[in-house]
Amino acid sequence: MSETYNIMNKENWDLLVIGAGSGGIAAANRAAQYGQRVVLIEANVLGGTCVNVGCVPKKIMWYATDIAETLDLAADYGFAFNKNATHGFSWPILIAKRSAYIEHLHAAYQRGLDKNSVTVIKGEAQFVDAHTVSVNGHLYHASHIIIATGGYPTMPSIIGAEHGINSDGFFELSEQPVRVMIVGAGYIGVELASMLSALGSAVTLVLRQDKPLREFDAGISERLLQVLKKAGVTIRAHSNILQLEKTTEQLIAHFDDASTEQTDCVIWAIGRQANIKKLNLNAAKIKLDNKNYVITDEYQNTNVTGIYALGDVTGRAALTPVAVAAGRRLADRLFNAQAQRRLLYDVIPSVVFTHPPIAVVGLTEAQAREQYGDDIKIYQTEFTSMRYAFSDNANKTWMKLIVQGAEEKVIGCHMIGNGVDEILQGFAVAIRMGATKKDFDDTLAIHPTSGEELVTLR
Repeated sequence: MSETYNIMNKENWDLLVIGAGSGGIAAANRAAQYGQRVVLIEANVLGGTCVNVGCVPKKIMWYATDIAETLDLAADYGFAFNKNATHGFSWPILIAKRSAYIEHLHAAYQRGLDKNSVTVIKGEAQFVDAHTVSVNGHLYHASHIIIATGGYPTMPSIIGAEHGINSDGFFELSEQPVRVMIVGAGYIGVELASMLSALGSAVTLVLRQDKPLREFDAGISERLLQVLKKAGVTIRAHSNILQLEKTTEQLIAHFDDASTEQTDCVIWAIGRQANIKKLNLNAAKIKLDNKNYVITDEYQNTNVTGIYALGDVTGRAALTPVAVAAGRRLADRLFNAQAQRRLLYDVIPSVVFTHPPIAVVGLTEAQAREQYGDDIKIYQTEFTSMRYAFSDNANKTWMKLIVQGAEEKVIGCHMIGNGVDEILQGFAVAIRMGATKKDFDDTLAIHPTSGEELVTLR
């Protein structure tokens, strides 16, 4: 073992990070900026899920749908555009530009790591013991090890499942499917359904229960269902695919009610799981929960001293900013004498990029009632954004504030509508700081905007 270390000339590392996704890179860079010797292990490309098969390419596709809607609205404003036309849209051109943009991000990440003198090793990491991992036949030892390997899409255990693709496969499509069936009620499923429908595909969304995003506030899930139907998405509620059959020209989905449906493409969006299979966690005696996520405490500690985990591999708030914040705070605590520095996993704002988008922060009404009983009050509004002043087919914007106690502290904000994705960030700051309904009321409205509705609710 010592001979291998001598050959590699890397006997001791202050920090070893497994996984170069957003969280791993953030932790590695922050630790290196504190003067630590950091090695970052990545089996694939830099950026993890977010950059390669998640947030970034998804948002690019969402912008395409937003532009498509703007072109449709143009005729209402006097421009010479036909409503509901393709406007010469080219899927291959969009995909090529999206790929080039992601390559640009890879290079930017590498420049940042180089600037901070983080050593990047490409390969699969496996634990040998609690402070040693093996990569490409070489051994690396560190006092501190962070597991940030993220997650990957779940595939169903049915006959013919391999004929469908998962969300990773969606980003590999070279051609837009004419007919597509999306299976899943979570944010990935509804984002893909909304996106593909807006770009002209005939979409069927398959749900095991009655509506999508059931963990969100009921007002959100109900309105999203209406929006999807209005956009032409076919909803198959209370349905399960038992078998997926592939013929020469199409796929045939066999459902549990004995019906069948033909389609060109099936996308499985039924969940994600921790990417831990190849890590040999048993060698370090790292504990997992009953869903095979790495168990961590509020400081990102695992059960093994000196080993930490963050991001999707922990199963806690699987969002890129969460992983980044957790990684940076962990580095602050370990290497900059900030003993109590940690990420607080409450009041996390998030956006679902459907069309229109959904933006939420804080408790749902059901959660608030469970926690506070009748000591809450609901303020809500529904209106048509001025963007659609001349449209006869507009989706309305809906907003809800949940407040608690005599002071009416704002504990939840839920919105669906044009522009709410950008509106939420500032209000999330206020809610995190403990703002009350009176604070909202005392804030002057910016008129005319959709955001003003949150400070004029009665």
